[in-house]
Amino acid sequence: MLGPPGAGKGTQAERLREDFALVHIATGDMLRAEVADGSELGTQAKRYMDAGELVPDDVIVGMITNRVAADDARAGFLLDGFPRNAEQAQALADALAAMSRRLTAALLIDVPDEILVRRLAGRRVCVKNPTHIYHVEFDPPKHEGVCDQDGARLIQRDDDKEETIRRRLQVYHSQTEPLIAHYDAEGVLRRFDGTRDPDEVHARLRATVATLRLEDP
Repeated sequence: MLGPPGAGKGTQAERLREDFALVHIATGDMLRAEVADGSELGTQAKRYMDAGELVPDDVIVGMITNRVAADDARAGFLLDGFPRNAEQAQALADALAAMSRRLTAALLIDVPDEILVRRLAGRRVCVKNPTHIYHVEFDPPKHEGVCDQDGARLIQRDDDKEETIRRRLQVYHSQTEPLIAHYDAEGVLRRFDGTRDPDEVHARLRATVATLRLEDP
């Protein structure tokens, strides 16, 4: 899954997981799980995380290849959050090739920056229960700044502040966006308009994946 932060990659990946019984590999979740399990790779990753350093690509790729090798991933998998740059893409391709596996498609959910800023900066989260999420424009609470469900205060998370969002988008454009051309050159890129209704985006993604599975079972 490719696309800028806030494009809906995680949500759509989860829906595709349910549609096709695919393993959804969200690298952030996988990393935390490996650390919690105390696996060899998780132990390596924890040393870097405790030191405030980025976990090296080879450790992440090792975790992904271990997960892909599991029985439940034989029918396919969805990667969410990796690769983030061309070097990671090549490391992943090499690791998969060694397993006689490959990426069938790069599913790009494309959304313009200004729409993403509007989406993300408008989010408000309940301080009591962070699963209670609102949007000042698209899904406002009945009373401004107050959660409808428990009456607690609503806040804007630091990650949802405009300056933070724009910094994240700059990183995406400089580091991850070049993967679009990389996968396009390989003939595996598929583009989807992320400004459309989420159900419509899902329907188009589902149809594409279904076709790909027929062509390359």
